[in-house]
Amino acid sequence: MNVRIVSPLILLLAAAPLPAQERTAPFVIEQTGVGYATIDAAVTAVRDDTATILIAPGTYRDCTVQTGGDITYRARVPGTVIFDGGACEGKATFVLRGRRSTVDGIIFRGIRVPDGNGAGIRTEIGDLTVTNSTFLDSQEGILGGNPEGQQRITIDRSTFAGLGQCDETVDCSHSVYLSNNGSITIRRSRFERGTGGHYVKIRAPRIEIVDSSFDDSRGTKTNYMIDLPEGATGLIARNTFVQGKAKENWTGFIVVGAEKRTFPANGLRVEENDARLAPGMTKSPAFVADYTGDGVAIGVNRLGPGVRKFERR
Repeated sequence: MNVRIVSPLILLLAAAPLPAQERTAPFVIEQTGVGYATIDAAVTAVRDDTATILIAPGTYRDCTVQTGGDITYRARVPGTVIFDGGACEGKATFVLRGRRSTVDGIIFRGIRVPDGNGAGIRTEIGDLTVTNSTFLDSQEGILGGNPEGQQRITIDRSTFAGLGQCDETVDCSHSVYLSNNGSITIRRSRFERGTGGHYVKIRAPRIEIVDSSFDDSRGTKTNYMIDLPEGATGLIARNTFVQGKAKENWTGFIVVGAEKRTFPANGLRVEENDARLAPGMTKSPAFVADYTGDGVAIGVNRLGPGVRKFERR
């Protein structure tokens, strides 16, 4: 019989408590174990390196600007980290200009700024991945992009509620408003209770919006569920849509090329979606409205009473 002998030193190390900094500081760089009192101090310490910032449960009212590096912002316990109202540079709680950023398990709420675009995240440079996160009761959820770069943005398993406005400023803000020359993917996410603007507005050549839900039944002064104002190619599939009655613009669920034809739309497929009208909604919107004439491929979708399949504009 083999007997495994465990060194007393190993036992001692295993039983040793975490360093005091890691036990008490709200923001800890995982790779070094060094803790910081504010999110911006932790981001500044990363400089242009690659690091994960672990965030303790709590409500925080500060903000940060990431100017370099590849940083993951991760809640130690998903859904227990709340950034409430903080906005850097008059823009957002997280202003991101690094090589890459990942946001995991964080709640952003109550962000408002004078120009009407107060967001949880403002992405300006670098790839972005957002997962398991929530954006609540702000002017905007996620805003920005790099129109001249090949930026890749992915939103996964996240919730957007109580977002958007058209009353506070001349231009509307939206739950998600992104622009780049790369790709934007939204999957397994929920949009609900919009308070103005569009739920998703994207200016990009390649998009994918799949396995998500758009519940406008308690929305107020909202416009389209998905607006692709300059065209796009890609896939919109396996989503559920419920159009509410308190809308600013009720005429379409998905609208393509309403402003200009920057990107061809003849590779855009819309299929396997379910679109319905909420009780009390008496209008008859188009499920897909196309301004481009590029031949958007509309496959089999389940459309409730009153929802027209297609409208050429």
